[in-house]
Amino acid sequence: MSRLPLPTLILICIILPGPCVRAAEPAIRPIPPAFGPHINLKAEDFAGVPSFRPQDRIIGTYYFYWYDSHTRSHLVNGDGTDALTNHPATLDDFSFKSVAWHRRQLEDMTYAGIDVVLPVFWGAPSEHDGAHWSYAGLPPLVQAREQLLREGKNPPRIGLFYDTSTLQFNSWHVHVDCTTDYGREWFYATVRDFFSMIPPKHWAMIDGKPIVLLYSAAFAKKHDQSVIDHTRQRFATEFAGRVPWIAREVSWQVKADDTVAWGGALGLKNPGVASIGPGYDHSAVPGRTPLIVDRRNGKFYEENWLKLLRRPSKFVMIETWNEFHEGTDIAESRESGRQYLDLTRKYAALFKQGFTPPWPKGGYSDAPQVTVQLGEKNQPAGLTPVENEDGLTAPQSVAGREACVLAASKAVNSYMYFTVDDSFKSAAPMQLILEVDYYAVAPGRLSVEFDGSDPAAPFSGAYTHSPDSVAIDGSKTWKTARFALPDARLLNSQNRSADLRLVIESPGLAISRVSLRKK
Repeated sequence: MSRLPLPTLILICIILPGPCVRAAEPAIRPIPPAFGPHINLKAEDFAGVPSFRPQDRIIGTYYFYWYDSHTRSHLVNGDGTDALTNHPATLDDFSFKSVAWHRRQLEDMTYAGIDVVLPVFWGAPSEHDGAHWSYAGLPPLVQAREQLLREGKNPPRIGLFYDTSTLQFNSWHVHVDCTTDYGREWFYATVRDFFSMIPPKHWAMIDGKPIVLLYSAAFAKKHDQSVIDHTRQRFATEFAGRVPWIAREVSWQVKADDTVAWGGALGLKNPGVASIGPGYDHSAVPGRTPLIVDRRNGKFYEENWLKLLRRPSKFVMIETWNEFHEGTDIAESRESGRQYLDLTRKYAALFKQGFTPPWPKGGYSDAPQVTVQLGEKNQPAGLTPVENEDGLTAPQSVAGREACVLAASKAVNSYMYFTVDDSFKSAAPMQLILEVDYYAVAPGRLSVEFDGSDPAAPFSGAYTHSPDSVAIDGSKTWKTARFALPDARLLNSQNRSADLRLVIESPGLAISRVSLRKK
């Protein structure tokens, strides 16, 4: 998966079906007409179709329906080894082609309190042969939901998770430039094709607008606002004047109806549409750098639900229903049984009731500050350093003090990340001062990015810049820098669920002590 510009994101890769060989830019092929029959709709096609209201509390989940036990698709690796980290409870009829399988998933989602299912859709215009699982799996899903409706049940409504990987990886080998007429139409056609296969009675809508969540912008060759505007305009012409309700993934530099961040399985993300998950483990995926976020027998999931309930948004996505490759599943599994269905049911009910848990009490509830002493053995006292790929550190003794320095990096900027103990935080934005003891051997600059409230900052404020920065003179003496952190949210929105990071532009800069105090 392509890596986004700084600030670095941990992007959770999705297993790419079929060959992903990059080729020279091919001749442009025409975009085919809509794949499904539900196109050129009229207003009467939406008569009596329910819609969520903007003030409703909604729970959705990402639905990976690419599995097929009959062909072993997405169950085994190319060498025949097990492709799954976690496993479904049974492989009997475990297939995107099976109405019965989709029905069981919808019934379990209903039990868990989920309102919206978002199939992970790879249905690019290049895949119209009909055999692709993205297309072949939708009619059985619709049939399953139709059965449940006829029985008087209320299964989740169907929205779209647009897996934008197809903007780069597709059978035509087109790397889509979403700033061109062709690229804009490609993007729209994917949205169009999905909804053309779903009868309007099954659509998940907010304020009468069908729900579309986007994956990362990293796969688009280029993009700008025109791709969103074009999609809305074209959709209205073919779907009775309706426009999609679009939540942009934070990497899309566009205006949309809301914002969502991928990576909730690693810890709560809440830039608008919240993302939450049970943990992460891609041990079974070949070629990955190991990354495991321990489920801790459900405690990780519960802790993140409680964080969300204390500062909720109206819409939360569970990441994921059944991505067994990466171990982010909450569906019934061989490893966890129905534990996560029960946990989701419990917290979904609390979420919809508007329950607010008490703020966690702990060792720093009444503390004026939290600190960490860095060195051979870090000594955190409410402030804990976090290692990330762009912020790896090593202990070092410097001029009589224990400290840490950043590992050598080719990047212009390097970072030191920190998390703040939840008991030190408050529900309201906080006014804070960060103090950093540093020793410089070369000139440069030191600044801070924190999880704040600046809507213009990257990733919906997760990397808000402190108004202060410090010029480093390389004087080889210990000094203290101070930074104001106004209106800090501290929602663990940065990489590795960090709350803040030092931005270091001075080779060999040593950091000894960091403290965060309330003004």
